[in-house]
Amino acid sequence: MTQSPGGKPPEYQVPDPALVSRTMAEVAERGQRIVQDFLKRQSTTDGFSAPLNIGSAFMEMTAKLMTNPAALMQAQLGFWQDYLTLWSNTTRRMLGDPNVDAVIEEAKGDKRFKDEAWRENEVFDFIRQSYLLSARYFTNAVHSADGLDPKTAQKVDFYTRQFVDAMSPANFVMTNPEVLRRTAETGGTNLLKGLSNLLADLERGKGKLRIRMTDDSKFKVGENIAVTPGKVVFQTPLMQLIQYNPTTEKVLKRPLVIFPPWINKFYILDLRPKNSFIRWAVEQGHTVFVASWVNPDEALAEKGFDDYMKEGVLAALDAIEAATGEREVNAIGYCLGGTLLATTLAYMATKRDNRIKSATYFVTMTDFEEAGELGVFIDEEQLKALEERMDKRGFLDGREMATTFNMLRANDLIWSFVVNNYLLGQDPFPFDLLYWNDDSTRMPAKMHSFYLRRMYQENDLVKPGSIELLDTKIDLRKVKVPTYMISTREDHIAPWKSTYRGTQIFSGPVRFVLAASGHIAGVVNPPDSGKYSHWVNEDLPPTPDDWFASATELAGSWWPDWQRWVTGLNRAEVPARHPGDGKLKVIEDAPGSYVRVMAMD
Repeated sequence: MTQSPGGKPPEYQVPDPALVSRTMAEVAERGQRIVQDFLKRQSTTDGFSAPLNIGSAFMEMTAKLMTNPAALMQAQLGFWQDYLTLWSNTTRRMLGDPNVDAVIEEAKGDKRFKDEAWRENEVFDFIRQSYLLSARYFTNAVHSADGLDPKTAQKVDFYTRQFVDAMSPANFVMTNPEVLRRTAETGGTNLLKGLSNLLADLERGKGKLRIRMTDDSKFKVGENIAVTPGKVVFQTPLMQLIQYNPTTEKVLKRPLVIFPPWINKFYILDLRPKNSFIRWAVEQGHTVFVASWVNPDEALAEKGFDDYMKEGVLAALDAIEAATGEREVNAIGYCLGGTLLATTLAYMATKRDNRIKSATYFVTMTDFEEAGELGVFIDEEQLKALEERMDKRGFLDGREMATTFNMLRANDLIWSFVVNNYLLGQDPFPFDLLYWNDDSTRMPAKMHSFYLRRMYQENDLVKPGSIELLDTKIDLRKVKVPTYMISTREDHIAPWKSTYRGTQIFSGPVRFVLAASGHIAGVVNPPDSGKYSHWVNEDLPPTPDDWFASATELAGSWWPDWQRWVTGLNRAEVPARHPGDGKLKVIEDAPGSYVRVMAMD
């Protein structure tokens, strides 16, 4: 029996029989309804899952392992030697020896084993170390398979880690000391509450598990998130253009326009006033415009990448000129929005359109040769299955995209909530970032198929003239505008060494900056937070490793560095501009109506 932190056995509480009876009756009724709904959905074209094509990858890996039995035997011997040492150490601890070192420890930052009992209790310490040894053995065995092609090796490694993460003892009632302690203290009502949470999530996903990560009742777009004052001044079928109210008497002559990714919603850059990049940029004297992309449905199934260029970037430039009288702008693209920006700049270079005077890329890939773990989901079998689903619906369901991204960080974005919501029976904590993460968007079928095939699978964007959009061959080498690239060191979506390749493609002056943390936290890092350093290097050697070897680490946010860079290009100022002052009239208040459409609507 696990003891409480104070050393006393936990007090058992007998559950209220009436509560148990009501809960079980509710479980039966809801469970029957969920199963019926799920079975009904399976009979429709919307109910099947794409093949992950895992089996063939693991069969190939096994065949490669068998060609080198000595290496496999050596790994097994090492595993058993470590296991015998663990048995011996655990026995010594049980006999009262306090001076016993651990055979293995979890990686720094692994939150699964933060409860004190994982180390203080001999049994749970043995369970923890046994799991870590097994996990290491599985991983090493996979890595020892020589001769696998890179795609197969990546797939095997990824799904091995998914399996290892799923089998963590922290994910099960009887092997998690915190869950056992909570069960003893509450008389099992935590498990009843957890079962209710599980059913609610199944109902939420209409028969598919949709884990609730935050208390979404605490947030409302336009009321306590995405609240920087502004107006929608222009819109197309694909986007609304928001112009934000100035907070300074004078503003920079060149307006600033931001193109977020349409895989997510723009308000990641405007979550709260204290961490809003949009608000901060307004305070620095920029006239800020942001594209708020539509959450598309089947009516927009035939919208392609070229439509996002025409009805997004190019339309926004025309609208900004009408609103401010200025042809020249500074532009920012975030992730996929950055890929769109680079593509559009190549198109504009061919057309001798020089309205964008500087380009900033937030964690943006243009060369997809090494696309990171997202590449696991992109092979011919999976793409065909995905396209079949999209063709029937007209779009990619936003929940499928969200699940893919969550799998990249399964311990943080899946299993931690399984433990909290279902085993501990707790409601998720209100967290604006996780609310945004769950506010998923759909993808038009034509655009998404083009993006995955031509960029991720074929890597055509980096090949001069291989992609043609709006009757124009795209060549990124023609992009000569001053460029600022910010990448993040722990990015699992756009790996920084892949984004760095862009420094060798563009023909104009490039500044590359690397921030600490990941795809979101490394970007949304206001100066006042005091978090996360960044690295700078004026040189751009051919390889990212050479760049980092001679880079200088600086404390704090990269935002001021970007502000110095962009104002260094042109410091001219004009009186502050307000939405509606120019030729464009106000349509509605920010954040607009497009952003309020949710994927389940």
